[in-house]
Amino acid sequence: MARANHEAAALIQELADLLTITGGDAFKIRAYEKAARAVAEYPDDIGTLNLAGLKRIPTVGEAIAKKLVDYNTTGTIRQVEELRAQIPAGVRALTEIPTLGPKKALTLFQELGVTSVAELSEAIAAGRLRGLKGFGPKSEDNIRHGIELLEQQGGRVLIDVATGLAEDIVAALSALPGCERCTHAGSLRRMRETIGDVDVLAASTDPGPLMEAFTALPYVTEVIAGGDKKTSVRTTRGVQVDLRVVPPEAWGAALQYFTGSQAHNVRVRERAVRAKLKLSEYGLFDAESGELVVSETEEEVYERLGLPWIAPPLREDGGEIEAALKNALPRLVTVEDLKGDLHTHTDLTDGTVSLEGMVAAAAERGLEYYAVTDHAPNLAMQRMTDAKILAQREQLRELQKHYPDLALLHGSELNIDPDGGVDWDGDFLAGFDVLVASVHSHFTLDPAAQTRRFVRACENPHVNVIGHPTARSIGRRAPVEADWDEVFRAAARTGTAMEVNCFPDRLDLPADLIRRALRLGVKFAIDTDAHSVGNFANVRYGVGTAQRGWLTPDDVINTWPLDRLREFLAKKG
Repeated sequence: MARANHEAAALIQELADLLTITGGDAFKIRAYEKAARAVAEYPDDIGTLNLAGLKRIPTVGEAIAKKLVDYNTTGTIRQVEELRAQIPAGVRALTEIPTLGPKKALTLFQELGVTSVAELSEAIAAGRLRGLKGFGPKSEDNIRHGIELLEQQGGRVLIDVATGLAEDIVAALSALPGCERCTHAGSLRRMRETIGDVDVLAASTDPGPLMEAFTALPYVTEVIAGGDKKTSVRTTRGVQVDLRVVPPEAWGAALQYFTGSQAHNVRVRERAVRAKLKLSEYGLFDAESGELVVSETEEEVYERLGLPWIAPPLREDGGEIEAALKNALPRLVTVEDLKGDLHTHTDLTDGTVSLEGMVAAAAERGLEYYAVTDHAPNLAMQRMTDAKILAQREQLRELQKHYPDLALLHGSELNIDPDGGVDWDGDFLAGFDVLVASVHSHFTLDPAAQTRRFVRACENPHVNVIGHPTARSIGRRAPVEADWDEVFRAAARTGTAMEVNCFPDRLDLPADLIRRALRLGVKFAIDTDAHSVGNFANVRYGVGTAQRGWLTPDDVINTWPLDRLREFLAKKG
């Protein structure tokens, strides 16, 4: 993605956020949010486009295009600057707290003078929120929990941000003559959902030029520490990156060592000690003589310790060592295993690309089946009607004639009401091929009510998949609270799949809940929830989360042949 696209999209999104704080028109705010996504994912550099070219970006009309012209000319958007001047920076900082909306943040500033997260914590402790209109005891608990989540997030970034940065660096270093091998390691290789520092590993007999090139990269803002073995920098994206360079012959041991996790490596080193060996980033050595045993590949290191190679997403000391010793490691699902996508959107609701464009892109992905699941009418801001969804169904049936190798499924993403009901009656729902049901509101119901809500949705004979089940937005909204074992038992009993949503700020179900659901017999769907063609690339993050949850292809319904999938879907009806 071009840097101009990224920066302009961030400004358009900030405009939407600022208008939310000031009470702007909801539909206009939604239009800005859609435009921000479209700009971020537009394949051409918007910095090279004039007004007419900018208007060709999906969902970008003349008013937004003029704002982008403003950005191309001045490097900012004047309306954003004006709103920033009206809204104290402290209020904007408060909106970073998960569970605290922009309007309540403004109320806290106006009524209590709160201008920072620290001041808000003090106000809660002093009981100053009590009696404030719109803030009850439950609000205090939710905000306190949101502050805890924000503190836990710290300087961590989402996996897609870290991946983009790591891949840029690996590509730049790999092009150097003295670089024999280069890849990312650490928590990013293990597919953690958020990343602290990015670890990059390179192999070379002459590390000096690599370190020099690394510190000279255009997005490096500060060299924290430098040396021939390790150099650490800070980047414009707010992420620290550590580069380690090892001799080529030590590559395998170093990759195993720097991938981690620490807990996994402790278990591996324990096996080395029991075998009278010593394991370090330079190799596996005989403990008495110091003689090198193996070091060139990870497979050799694990094999010498009596273990098969263990996939990085499993390396969390979560039972992978025991499974390896029993030859019981799962054959993890991969991107290549996926035959279809069961949750996507078009510009009929909050997507940015037409039905024709999304279907064409699905065909280019080589999928065997593809579901369109635009939002249902209970999510009022999407303005869905019965007539619109039925017209889309006919349009999809016409498109099917042009894609004989891609089965097109018509679906919808339903809204799970607080009582567990969904949009439309049973007769209308029976006309869909696949139905995803998701929570989009009432996130703070008590756990018992939330549990009943999910169980009832699972028991609906037309609901096939529960979309992004915990409804979390990483770093922004906490997951809903429910008795997940009870929910999973209901899903297994009714043949309802749980989604692994691929959006980097969702990755929902998270890996720990995937493992719990798997033990209770639940099946899963790894879906992109794509709102644009660019979102299809997120599939690797969802697959990485599924791998961390130990899922095999057989556990995932959209790896199955179409006939088997249809049979699964039909059982709900």
